[in-house]
Amino acid sequence: MAKVLVSDPVAAEGVAILRRAGLEVDVRTGLSGAELKEIIGEYEGLAVRSETKVTAEILEAAHKLKIIGRAGVGVDNIDVPKATEKGILVVNSPEGNTIAAAELTVALFFALSRSVPQAHQSMKAGEWKRSKFVGVELYGKTAGVIGLGKIGREVAKRLKAMEMPILAYDPFLGKEQAEALGVQLVDLDTLYRNADFITVHVPKTKETTGLISDAQLAVMKDGVRLINVARGGIYDEAALLRGLESGKIGGAALDVWESEPVAPDSPLALHPKVVATPHLGASTEEAQVGVAVDIAEQIVAVLQGGSARAAVNMPSLPAEILHRTAPYLTLAEKMGSLKAQLARGSVTAVEIRYEGEFDTAQTVHLTRAVLKGLLVPALGESVNYVNAPALAASRGVKVTESRGPRSDDYERQITVLATDDRGTHAVTGTVFGKNDPHIVFLDTYPVDFRPSGHHIMVRNHDRPGMIGKIGTILGEGGVNIAGMYVGRDEKDGTAVMALSVDTAASPEVTETIRSLDGILSVRHVVL
Repeated sequence: MAKVLVSDPVAAEGVAILRRAGLEVDVRTGLSGAELKEIIGEYEGLAVRSETKVTAEILEAAHKLKIIGRAGVGVDNIDVPKATEKGILVVNSPEGNTIAAAELTVALFFALSRSVPQAHQSMKAGEWKRSKFVGVELYGKTAGVIGLGKIGREVAKRLKAMEMPILAYDPFLGKEQAEALGVQLVDLDTLYRNADFITVHVPKTKETTGLISDAQLAVMKDGVRLINVARGGIYDEAALLRGLESGKIGGAALDVWESEPVAPDSPLALHPKVVATPHLGASTEEAQVGVAVDIAEQIVAVLQGGSARAAVNMPSLPAEILHRTAPYLTLAEKMGSLKAQLARGSVTAVEIRYEGEFDTAQTVHLTRAVLKGLLVPALGESVNYVNAPALAASRGVKVTESRGPRSDDYERQITVLATDDRGTHAVTGTVFGKNDPHIVFLDTYPVDFRPSGHHIMVRNHDRPGMIGKIGTILGEGGVNIAGMYVGRDEKDGTAVMALSVDTAASPEVTETIRSLDGILSVRHVVL
């Protein structure tokens, strides 16, 4: 009989499913890392929430472990690369809190428009100040929804019921899907300028951290109202406070914060125009039961020889295939991420070319890895190897594969071609030795860099002095160059530079490079 350890509090319904399946279940919460390490070798399955830290050291001691189930979305508390190396499946419940988060978002729309919490608090203080709490109607107001993943879509459905016109932004949503949802797909600037209420439903990534700050607030309508039930830090909290104090922002409703728990004296949480809640997005009885049931069913399926529906990693390949595929899984996911970060506008099509000795057992997983890397920058932790193809299809992204013989350059290589608003552009990668992924072509430009860490990608006219000018700007901006890789196309007189840097370049540094004569494009990417 397989044994499962439940090391964090999960809903009893999930534990019941494990036991009904004939598994031996131990519920032992509050274990220290040392205690968990001591006993983990006994178990084939592990169920956690966010409290248990499943470190590499613990995984080394997990000699029987086949699956880790995270009752929730984020897997930051699990060393996923180490689990993959050990052949341990990691699963989560990416959709368990969808309705809970969507309903809280809509509740905050109402609370914000009618000052419900403030009026409630006033009444509790024995006051009767009707004139102090004159609100606004949602009917006819324009809602801006940033991010139309599962939660964003559910929010949009509910806002439509209030007869609110909806402007939406999502880099991976096609016009047909937007029309089916009844929303108008626009760029961010248009959304900022025209929305009366703005709600964000995107993951916290490099691109979305501080997505809305002073510059964005400046172009918004006076009195705009802002909602965040996604992740703390997507709004720049200092900028929000300035906007509230100046009157630019009519009100804000925040469930998530840059630092949690919020300090008791937080001027933003205590601001009279702010509706503040303590990260309640997934805090419903139904959501907690949903995620517990979800991971319990997946643990049962895997331990009974089946497959999981929400695998975060892909260790379910046979050991001999996993051994030779793992470096290319890393490469493929990084290539997808690179294409996402270099894209201009919505990606509508992706072609993945495999050249050299790749068998079908490998390419099916490598394609999923490319799609996962492509979608994560926009959709975040809800994307996994299992649902990535469906998520791409739901956004109208056409995915094709092609196979070919060994190229003249490398024994095995992968090329990802992505079509966006600028046309189709390619990135090619290979693995040197046993485990050394490299990007070797950007379109037709030969380069050679490891897809890891911070990079500045520059396309420019091929003329003397460009490398020196860019190096000087970075040096004066305090950015150390770890490596510089230059490729050029003699036919059209252009070149690319892939600069690996130790730290991110500031927007000012990036803009200074962009302003140089001869620069065609500059992008900062994190891989």
